[in-house]
Amino acid sequence: MDYKIEEMTEENWEGVAKIYLEGINTGKATFQSEIPSFQDWDKNHIKICRLVACKKNKVLGWAALSPTSSRCVYAGVAEVSIYIGEEYRGQGIGKNILKSLVKLSEENGIWTLQSGIVRENNASIALHKSCGFRELGIREQVAKMPNGIWHDVVLMERRSSIVGID
Repeated sequence: MDYKIEEMTEENWEGVAKIYLEGINTGKATFQSEIPSFQDWDKNHIKICRLVACKKNKVLGWAALSPTSSRCVYAGVAEVSIYIGEEYRGQGIGKNILKSLVKLSEENGIWTLQSGIVRENNASIALHKSCGFRELGIREQVAKMPNGIWHDVVLMERRSSIVGID
């Protein structure tokens, strides 16, 4: 499939939000229950390291980073969000976006990427492992969905081998 991975802009938001909603609807991609406005989403994500995979201006998938803490000692630690459109899953797009996000994060001084993934989301866990993330542990029944179902969260981390080492 012919597509480009490029910087996400506000103009991509409609396509990003559509894919985000698809993730919400799976019940295992996020604990978010509704799509925020772009302005609210923008406030909670790092301005750099926002990527989309696009084919002829259609967003196929996206990834972005959010800070894990406001404390300056954690400036090089970020949390990954990655979503692929339903019809484009299993085609390698997620791996290409995540690899690009890792590279871009390192270019911007980020030494640790982390993800909290719903335990049932086997595809996302496998994707993260294929890009160098390791499983740290499981937070059991840490999140209760609006439907009353509790979920475990798998904590994953990728530590850079080129940034943040002395």
